[in-house]
Amino acid sequence: MKTVVFDLDGTLADTSADLIAAANACFEGLGHGALLDPLTDQLTAFHGGRAMLRLGFSRLDRATFEADVDLQYPKLLKHYGDHIDVHTTLYPGAEAAVERLLAAGYRTAICTNKPEGLAETLMQKLGVRGLFGALVGADTLATRKPDAAPYIACVEQAGGAVETSILVGDTETDVKTARAVGVPCVLVAFGPEGPGIARLTPDAMLNSYDDLDMISEVLLK
Repeated sequence: MKTVVFDLDGTLADTSADLIAAANACFEGLGHGALLDPLTDQLTAFHGGRAMLRLGFSRLDRATFEADVDLQYPKLLKHYGDHIDVHTTLYPGAEAAVERLLAAGYRTAICTNKPEGLAETLMQKLGVRGLFGALVGADTLATRKPDAAPYIACVEQAGGAVETSILVGDTETDVKTARAVGVPCVLVAFGPEGPGIARLTPDAMLNSYDDLDMISEVLLK
């Protein structure tokens, strides 16, 4: 069965503003104010909570802060979980594109490095969890992307076949994952890095979700 596997953050949904708000809540709780900017630091948000905390603490000109990152990370996750969909929205056309794939007989799934519980909550709140036959997060298995195991498990749980699947993502991690599995990789041109992500030489670039049907058909012919 042909399967399209999606990354979540920066691919299906723009989650950056809520992620940065969670990091800033940690800094504000320590009396530092908002150390991250929702626009200029957007790309860092998609590298995870610890990356955001490190960036913020680095702006305090402190020599070491890993202990602070470890201490604040659970607080970041708690704040984010409590405010997970304040600003987050699906990218234009994403929901309709997935619905078209399902109508055409494809299986669809999500493979993300977001903790599974948070990913499940977000998809439920956005009202689209039922469109995906499987969801594998960062902590679902013992390994995470770019290891091949989460992707393979995701496809199998969705009822698909790995050899007739593609990965749609937005980062180098997604490219490395696809290469590890041996499947085509499509990168979105509207994610955090924009069209410049083409530097990673994916098998295709997705400029709009309106084009996903055609790209999927070509790569999975």
